[in-house]
Amino acid sequence: MRFGVVLFTSDRGITPAAAAKAAEDAGFDSFAVPEHTHIPVRREAAHPGTGTAELPDDRYLRTLDPWVALATAASVTTRITLSTAVALPAEHDPITLAKTIASLDHLSGGRVVLGAGFGWNVDELTDHGVPAGQRRAVVREYLEAMRALWTDEEAAYEGAHVRFGPSWAWPKPAGDVPVVIGAGGTERTFAWIARSADGWLTTPRDHELDDKVRLLRKIWQDAGRAGEPRVVALAGRPDAEVLAHWRSLGVTEVLFGLPDRDADQVAAYIAKLGERLRLG
Repeated sequence: MRFGVVLFTSDRGITPAAAAKAAEDAGFDSFAVPEHTHIPVRREAAHPGTGTAELPDDRYLRTLDPWVALATAASVTTRITLSTAVALPAEHDPITLAKTIASLDHLSGGRVVLGAGFGWNVDELTDHGVPAGQRRAVVREYLEAMRALWTDEEAAYEGAHVRFGPSWAWPKPAGDVPVVIGAGGTERTFAWIARSADGWLTTPRDHELDDKVRLLRKIWQDAGRAGEPRVVALAGRPDAEVLAHWRSLGVTEVLFGLPDRDADQVAAYIAKLGERLRLG
């Protein structure tokens, strides 16, 4: 089971590069950042945590671009996986996003994992022209189109939400770019993953994982997928008993959130967390 950290990036506190370097030095396997392009002041979408328009953290308003953040992290690390938890592909042009991700993967030596979400903030998605009720369909087509650009010498795609004729696009990623979907652990989500992704990233509201992991595996196998799906679990403070249980369930990676403190305090927190997990 791998261990990583998630930095809720903002224009204050520790930089992504410093946090990723500290995480790699402490023995962590992965480093992740989130994404919001903007937050509409007036919106109808309720935050899934608060259940209202109130946001639990003002960093939602201040989030750095994830790919720029991960590029800075790549420049000061050599081993740690660079991932998003989560990115919002539907808010981008898929041809441009494919180029950005492929460039980062190429330059980092194949260290990119795309953690993607459908987007809870439908008002934010609306500003990007995502049709109402079409979030999942848009993300599916965008991923299919990006994979074509990543793998085919002459890529083309024809869908309802994206289309382009035979095209050249380099660089290609150094290898496969794994895609894990961050969404509630439901049968609908798992069916989507079995068709279009490589694994599941839990949400803060997914507390009991036993039945959900079993259901994911069943749907995965029923869909004829080979191997096992990735399961990435979000965690708070490390609990040895919980981590051992997750390992027995087949959780492949655990991500720990970092506090919103100054740079020195976050670096010290990462080092101490690595020691508690005995990563050295």
